Amino acid sequence: MLRPSAGSAEPAAHFSLITASPRRSQPPRSSGRTGRRASIRRPVPLMLALVLAAALGGCGDDDDNDNNNGSNGNSGNGGGGDGGASAPLTIRTLSNRADLVSGGDALVEIVLPPGRTTYNTLKVTAKGRDVSDAFARRTDGRIVGLVTGLADGANVIVAESDAGRAASLTITNAPRTGPVISGAQVTPFFCATPQPQGATDNTPATNASGLGTPATDAQCSIATEDKLWYRSTAAGCSTSLPDPSPTVAFGNANPPTSAPPPANPCFKPYDPAAAAPADLASTTTDGGVAVPYIVRVERGTMNRGIYDIAVLHDPTKPAWAATAPQPQWNGKLLYQFGASTGQPRRQYRPAIAWSASDLALARGYMVAMNSMTDSDANSNRVSMTETVMMMKEHIGDSYGPIRFTIGSGCSGGSINSNMNASIAPGQLDGVTIACAFPDSETTAIEVSDCVQLVEAYQKPEWVALMAAATPDLVNAKKAAINGHPDQTGCHGGYNAYGSNAKVGNYVQRVVVDNASGAIATPFPATNNCELPASLVYDPGTHPGGARCNGWDWASSIWGKAPGGIRSLETRDNVGVQYGLKALLSDAISAEEFVTLNEIAGGIDQDSNLQPARTTADPPALSIAYRAGLVMSGRNLAKTAVIDLRGWDDSALITQPGTAGPSRTPIHFVWRSFSIRDRLDKEVGDHGSQALWRVGRGGLVSPTLVGRSLVAMDEWLTRVKADASATTIEQKVRAARPPSTADFCLLSTDEAQSTPVTDPAACDADPFLKPSSSPRQVAGGPLAENVLKCQLRPIDPAEYGDRLDPQQLQRLQAVFATGVCDWTKPGVGQQPPESPLDFSAGPGGQPLPPPPVSTPN
Repeated sequence: MLRPSAGSAEPAAHFSLITASPRRSQPPRSSGRTGRRASIRRPVPLMLALVLAAALGGCGDDDDNDNNNGSNGNSGNGGGGDGGASAPLTIRTLSNRADLVSGGDALVEIVLPPGRTTYNTLKVTAKGRDVSDAFARRTDGRIVGLVTGLADGANVIVAESDAGRAASLTITNAPRTGPVISGAQVTPFFCATPQPQGATDNTPATNASGLGTPATDAQCSIATEDKLWYRSTAAGCSTSLPDPSPTVAFGNANPPTSAPPPANPCFKPYDPAAAAPADLASTTTDGGVAVPYIVRVERGTMNRGIYDIAVLHDPTKPAWAATAPQPQWNGKLLYQFGASTGQPRRQYRPAIAWSASDLALARGYMVAMNSMTDSDANSNRVSMTETVMMMKEHIGDSYGPIRFTIGSGCSGGSINSNMNASIAPGQLDGVTIACAFPDSETTAIEVSDCVQLVEAYQKPEWVALMAAATPDLVNAKKAAINGHPDQTGCHGGYNAYGSNAKVGNYVQRVVVDNASGAIATPFPATNNCELPASLVYDPGTHPGGARCNGWDWASSIWGKAPGGIRSLETRDNVGVQYGLKALLSDAISAEEFVTLNEIAGGIDQDSNLQPARTTADPPALSIAYRAGLVMSGRNLAKTAVIDLRGWDDSALITQPGTAGPSRTPIHFVWRSFSIRDRLDKEVGDHGSQALWRVGRGGLVSPTLVGRSLVAMDEWLTRVKADASATTIEQKVRAARPPSTADFCLLSTDEAQSTPVTDPAACDADPFLKPSSSPRQVAGGPLAENVLKCQLRPIDPAEYGDRLDPQQLQRLQAVFATGVCDWTKPGVGQQPPESPLDFSAGPGGQPLPPPPVSTPN
């Protein structure tokens, strides 16, 4: 869902620690020796081994550094009556489960039996190939090696000792280009190029890749590059990307241009062969390591996306290796998710700039992002989660152990943060989000309802009813039906995302007058695939063309409807009584209530307006819940959350501390409370969610962004220090520090320096108080997680004698199959089984237990 429709302004700035803005290369591998057997008795200096827990899944695994607990696909030690001396060896992968490895390499540990500390020799083979020389005993006493050159598919790793003990483990490797668990990749898909290129009749414009060579295959693989940058001490410098950055273009008629670097960049190219620059800054990490502020940026491609990995680097020290990370990296990963939402069939660069995460880099964090984890470039949430898994595995295999991972993002970036926690709990240890939405499936509810209502308000039947009312009264009625402070909340959703689900070429409809709600078509034809019109679906002339909404982009997850043309999808408004609470509060009349529901209508399977209500595909509903695509409070409770909530509820009201009203209000305050309601209902509390509200200055407070990183660091450090046998949900709550307590900053607090902890005082501020939504006004829950409601017969008593017999009869005709029964779960609503594996086809299957090594 949620990429701005063509011609509309991006409603939210990218959210990044520490400032907002955009944008990889592969560390050199350690080369192995060429003998058949490697001695493992002598320690090798400066080497570590403990690396990342299961990226996808811990399936509840709560520690990136927990010695695996068996969840990375490998068994523990065996024992015996001789103290373990006759027990077999054990083989385990460290950076991911053995059956989810990608990229052709895997960090592997050989575990000796209990009581056994040395062997004279050790032989390790990978698919019959001797890889013994990759292994050595590291300074922590563990036997670890990076096995490279894995073939796609099954690779049997066999380890043998001089004492005749042996074990084997099957590692299943997927290509670096993906997929691993998300199923078949959608086509056509067009690669970025070193320089942007213009569109032709049959190819779209290409984006600049930020890399020096072209793609080498259809999966858009581009050679990895490393560059060094240093932080300048120059005053007033810009943390925008220091190399030419792409200008996002939502069409395909012209190539996007590359914006030049800022005139005074904070980060400048560093040449290790030259004298140190006079303006080279220094930094001291949170681990107390003082170093020149030099950053190594690896840029490359993975899972068809372009990625950046940035980390403090000492060019005088040996090259990075998983078993010998440089000490200025604190082992912590900040993963940045890009905003908005879309499904372009073109390769992009990341929307978030690594250079914008100055505070995190200076503290010693590694910062990573991939365009396929930007919501703007990829609205397939399973593919997004898969990409994070692949990125974390690559970091573990190339750089060393990750202590914990913080996800971060605003708007669509918050969707991906929450979706990752719901689809693959444990992949992110904590998230710091702003402008939050829970997920795209249920965010689409409000957007779809607003589309129907904005269109209904312009229909002759409604206009006739409003003929005698003043414009202010008309808009007050709209606000009461919509649940927002005024009528412009739905205008924001309509303009920004109302056309996002269009499957073919279309001319966008937008509200051009906030007072009257008048609709016009001021933009040329476009499509959401960002493809030439000739490649896009048309029901008459090109039924086999690319379909351009989010469900079709992720058809490997949802599956196809009968006929094989369109994807199954979840949109539905059958039984929804628009304006019910407005009727009961007498904000609208009975005739207005009945007429509105008669004309509200829905959309057809090609996203065209129709008189009938919209009907979801039942299989898609169960998939959405099972896969965690409807954000699960049960899964989110395993992740520490700091939610930074700004105000964006009106295009008419200027929030204090801003220059004017929002252009496209969509990030409503109630969304954070909706997430909280899911936690309360599914888990029983919201102890894992800190809510920091700010009443002035726009969507994101820079003061709170920096503060949230420090507070989340403290929170997760405490979680990782908890060695108890309690669940991760309990650990997250027990470890929550006082610095993360809920508070608000009132709109009258110009200095933003006086936290208020009384929720009632916060709610009394109009720029902090949550509003509502059309579906909640229709009787739906605050959680807004019912995609399709179960139905019940109309009960005349529920309208409080406001409807006369004729109006009641008309309403019965509108809802011939019944109205929503909000006391029951939604159709197909069920607890998540995530993570699911879609490699065998749509619908997904739960991951099996992790593979374990077996004695030979």
